[in-house]
Order: sequence, then C-alpha cells, then structure tokens
Amino acid sequence: MLEMRPICENCAKPLFNESDEAMICTFECTFCHDCVTNVLQNVCPNCGGGFSIRPTRPNNCITKNCVSNYPLSTNKIHKPIDSERFKPILRAFVDVEPRKR
Repeated sequence: MLEMRPICENCAKPLFNESDEAMICTFECTFCHDCVTNVLQNVCPNCGGGFSIRPTRPNNCITKNCVSNYPLSTNKIHKPIDSERFKPILRAFVDVEPRKR
C-alpha cells in the first residue's frame, strides 16, 4: 500500500489525498507537480527515475479500503534539493526517457 506522504519533499507544499499535484517515483519519493516540472525536470533526485501522478485513495468506504480507514502518512519528509548534488544525476538522466533509464 502506498505511504501517501503529505508534503512535497522539496518545497513542503501540502499534498492532500485529493491533490492533483502529488507526484511519486517508484520509491514513493513525493514531490509537487511544480517541483517535478520546473526544478527536477522529471528526474528523481533520490533514484534518477521519473514521476507519475500519485493516485487518490478513495473516500467511499464500500470496500473498506478508503482514506478514513487508511489515512495519509504523517511522515513529513522535507529535503530541499541540493543543486550541486543533483547536477550529475540530472545530467545523466534528463535526456533519457524514464522507462529507459
């Protein structure tokens, strides 16, 4: 089950369950759409992978697998990008399609 982290790791923007801006990599690193597009250029600073829109956990509890039974994590990971550390990762992957990295 996805951890559903509550903030952008870079800018700390709140990313609620219903957020259209929450993006994740395959390791669940969580960033807002603005940071993914304008800062990271779709390159995860932690793994080098690309990002996808984070799914929304259902509000409807018909199946019992819903946000009220499985709330978003309270684990706030805020690690603003260190541009010097990120440069070689970005250079290595920015021009490579995420599925071919």
